[in-house]
Amino acid sequence: MSVKSLNDLFIHSLSDVYSAEKQLTKALPKMARAATNPDLAAAFTAHLEETHGQIERIDQVVEATGIRLKRIKCAAMEGLVEEGKEQIEEVEKGPVLDAALIGAAQKVEHYEIATYGTLCALAKKLGYPEAVALLRETLEEEKATDEKLTILAEQEVTAEALGK
Repeated sequence: MSVKSLNDLFIHSLSDVYSAEKQLTKALPKMARAATNPDLAAAFTAHLEETHGQIERIDQVVEATGIRLKRIKCAAMEGLVEEGKEQIEEVEKGPVLDAALIGAAQKVEHYEIATYGTLCALAKKLGYPEAVALLRETLEEEKATDEKLTILAEQEVTAEALGK
């Protein structure tokens, strides 16, 4: 896809994050199964449900703006998911893996926060108020998930990994 305008960039970015969210729906159940901390496993399961809602919101953005998504694969998410998969395979199951999984999940969240922040700004510039509201809702969910992961890391998982 040739990107020549802000609208093209918006379509490309929205298509990319749609692919990212779809990839995440496949990765989160694996992360939940790999986690030994029950709160962490529950957080991954809850985020999976949230991700399905975020995909629905992207569909609503498409409907509200009248655009068509492009069929692309988000290379950034593909790399982040692969990194998480490698950690599951290489780190012994237990608190250290849980800490690694939190780190992998936070990398994903930070990527999504950056992406949705950019999409909100583009939608605002392009005059898509309904899209701004929908995308901002997802952005806030991503920030909240990142915060939950930080709390889990600080209060439970790191202490377990240190043997305290």
